[in-house]
Parts: sequence; C-alpha cells; structure tokens
Amino acid sequence: MADSTPLLSQPNPSSSSSPDTQEAPPSNQHHPSLGSTVELCIGEFNWSQFLQSILVSLAWIFDAQQTFISVFTDALPEWHCTERGANACKTATTVCSLPKGSWAWDVPTQASIVSEWGLECANSAITGLPASMFFLGCLIGGFVLASLADSSLGRKNMLFFSCLVMAITSLLVTLSPNVWIYSALKFLCGFARATIGTSALVLASELVGKRWRGQISVIGFFCFTIGFLSLPAMAYINRSSSWRNLYLWTSISTMFYCILVKLFVTESPRWLLVRGKTEEAVETLKCITSITQSNLNLAINNMSHKEETWNVDIFSALKILLQKKWSSRRLSLIMAMGIGIGLVYYGMPLGLQNLSFNLYLSVTFNALSELPSALIVLFFVDKFNRRVALLLFTILSGVFSVMSIMEMKTSSWTNNIQIVFELVSFFSACSSFNVYLIYTTELFPTCVRNSALSMARLAVVLGGTFSPLLVSAARGNKFMCYGVFGLVIGFSGVFGIFLPETKGRALCDTMDEEENKEKNMTCDMFLA
Repeated sequence: MADSTPLLSQPNPSSSSSPDTQEAPPSNQHHPSLGSTVELCIGEFNWSQFLQSILVSLAWIFDAQQTFISVFTDALPEWHCTERGANACKTATTVCSLPKGSWAWDVPTQASIVSEWGLECANSAITGLPASMFFLGCLIGGFVLASLADSSLGRKNMLFFSCLVMAITSLLVTLSPNVWIYSALKFLCGFARATIGTSALVLASELVGKRWRGQISVIGFFCFTIGFLSLPAMAYINRSSSWRNLYLWTSISTMFYCILVKLFVTESPRWLLVRGKTEEAVETLKCITSITQSNLNLAINNMSHKEETWNVDIFSALKILLQKKWSSRRLSLIMAMGIGIGLVYYGMPLGLQNLSFNLYLSVTFNALSELPSALIVLFFVDKFNRRVALLLFTILSGVFSVMSIMEMKTSSWTNNIQIVFELVSFFSACSSFNVYLIYTTELFPTCVRNSALSMARLAVVLGGTFSPLLVSAARGNKFMCYGVFGLVIGFSGVFGIFLPETKGRALCDTMDEEENKEKNMTCDMFLA
C-alpha cells in the first residue's frame, strides 16, 4: 500500500518526547500546496521547456495523418470510357451501369482500395466501413484507455505506446488482402490513436508554468494542421503508385518519432509527484527548471501533499470524477459542449459536397483555415475569458453555418457567398475546439486531467459520428446539414456559462485542492 505520509517530510526532533505532550502542527500552515510548489520549481520559461514541448507536440502530426489518410486511400478514382464503350457512356453516370471493358480507371488499379478490390459498385456501408471502424476504434479506445495516463502508465509512456501501436497497425495495413481485414486493422489503429492528442496536450501543458500554458498548448494545434496539410502533398507524389505506400511512409515516420519520445521526452513532474515518485520528479525538474538545486530540494521538502492512493487501476480516475459532485457536473457540461463542437468540426468538411463550389478548393480552404484559428488562440489566449470565448465562437459558427445554405438570385454569387460563410463557420468551430481543449485541461486537477480530457475528446468524436448521417440527409434538404450544424453548435456554447472561469489560474494537482478552490469560488460568489 502506498505511503500516505507527506512526501519527504521529516519528523520534528523536538516533538519526539512523550506522546501526551506532543502537539500536532497546524494543518498546512507552513507547507505550500503541491500546485504552488510545482509552479515554483518549474521556474521561468526556458529553452529546455520549449524544446520538450515541441517534441511532445509533434505527435499531433502523426495523429492527423492517420485521421485523414482514408480521404485519399479510400477514394473513388476518376474513370473514362474506352473506345469499346463510347456509345454506352453517353447516357451513363456511374460505372455500375456499364459493361466490363467499356470503361477504365484514370489511375493505376492499386491507387485506391476501391479500384484494387473492385468496390466501385459495392454498398455504401461496405465502402464506408473502414472509416467507420476507425472512428469506432477511437470511441472505444478513448473510453478504455482514458485513465491509463493518470493511473499507471503516465503521460510519457501513454504517448509512446499509443504512437507505437498506431504505427505498427498502420504498417500491417499495407498487408491487407481485402476490405474486411483492412477495416479490422483500421479499428485497431483508431483504438491506439484515441489518446495521442490528449496525452501530448496534457504533458506539454504540465511541463511549463501557468504563464505559458495556453501558448504551449497551441503548438499541438499547429502540428495537427501540418499533419493534415502534409497528406495532399504525399498523396500527389504517390498518385501513380499503390495506396499502401501512404500507410508505409506514415508508419515508418511515426516509429522514428517513438524512438525520440523514448530517449528524449521527460515525464510530467506533476504526475510523478502526485504518484509519490519524488526522486524521479526531482530528476525531471533538474532537466527543465531554471532554479538552483538547493532551492528545488527545499521547496519539495517543505510542501504538504499526500500521494493519491485511490488511483490504482485504469478506471480509478473515471470513478472519482463521477463520484465527486463538482467534478461530475463539470465533466457533464464540458462533454455536452464537445458533442456540439465535434458535430461541426468533423461534419463541415464532409458536407462540402452539398455546396455548389469546387470540392478540391473548398477542402484546401478548410484545411488552411485551421492555421489562423490557431494563431488567434496563440496570441489572445491570455487576453480573453474561456467561457466568453467559447460562447462567442460557437454562436458565430452557428450563425454562419445557417447562412451558408442561403440561395442567391445569381448562381455565381451563391457559390462564392456560400463558401465564404462556410469558411467563417468552420474557422469559428476550429477556434472553439482549440479553446475547448485548453479550457478542459484547466478545469481538472493533475490526478484526473488526462482522463477528463480523454472524455472531452470522446464527446467530440461522438458528435462527429452523427455528421455523416446529416450530410447524407442533406442531399434532398440542405438544412439537414449546415442548418442543423448551426443550431447545435450555437446552443452548445451556453453550457460553458455554468462552468468556472480558469483564465490566469494556476493548475491544481489533487482532487482536494480543486475541491477547496471550488468551495472558495462559491463563497466569493455569495459574498459578492
């Protein structure tokens, strides 16, 4: 059983006399909390912290690649009629109505799973099965693996093993003989990928002090965009080769990244202290702090903290989140917001096919719109309140999403104005998603932070699973896509009003510390 004695605390020699005359010292009167101690020990922001944060955030690149790689590997290639089928092609709209030999692919057969496995006339449930299995794996993996980074593995090991398993399954995908094996491996890939973003975001934010926490978190968002934008370039270079090469390239690069994580990334000192691993925490702080060795040891020796003994299995963090009234309330509200944000964040790119604009340009514009949203969060994250920012961005996204289905008298104006409104809506959804992730990391203490963020992202993915259904329904009624998107995300920001503000607030590390802060805020509200 873990020792519940305060870390590195030493008995007072003067109090070693008779038990009858021994007096208990005032609780925490001269002992700073774990949170304030870590803030002191981390010291000023330096190059070591910056390089560590960059290295950790690079995981988002490989996360994005596996998330969107099926856009190219599972695509239906362009086709053309042969001389033999010239007459039949005059009235045909799909290859399914043409006899064999009357048409041919514009690209090599192995360029896509559709052309290689002859899925061009298969049921939409089969052609969409690999992508569906990937997101199903994300959902299940996000729930099953949510607590491992808080309980036993830690942030670094969770990041390492998630990236490694994702890379291995991605490599095995290249050996898939049919769509069924391919879908099963996509499920495993999504299962492993589920915690990469949360582990990277939490670890990066816990390696720096509160002054730079928001800016460091945005680095991951930039890396995710870079990973997304890297896929079109890779796919273009590979356009005349097998789709398996895309998985091969991304898996090998991810494996090299895993080596870097294992050798050079340090564990979160906050998590180490919470888990009672004081010596490891001190060694980690030596690598990233700017304060002297003597001051570091003195600060840790004087702090008042008991190791979290309840966090012993993979579901412990989730259990304590639901048992505490204040934490279960926060988790419910933040997940309600995430469902609305996820519906739009994942659904808008899918719905571009329902707008009267060039599909390739619109997808490119949507990918690029993530960059300015990350820049805005980077430069203004310390300027605005989290709740107000979420409310404004979600309402703005909702309004312009509904406006994007407006019809104009002139068709050219309609096409242009629709894509402008859609881009503003998607930009606002990206911004709200970025603030949402930062806000979630600040709402929960270190001992359950990764679990809470995993559940928050799980809600985002859950919202995204409904978007393909709405996109399909919008072929007959455009309001079912962007109209519903706008209404849902517009109301989702309202849930943030019932959550506490975290701007400029130091991170808490234990449930008791966060609970006391919750009580103090409640008392201040009544006194005001």
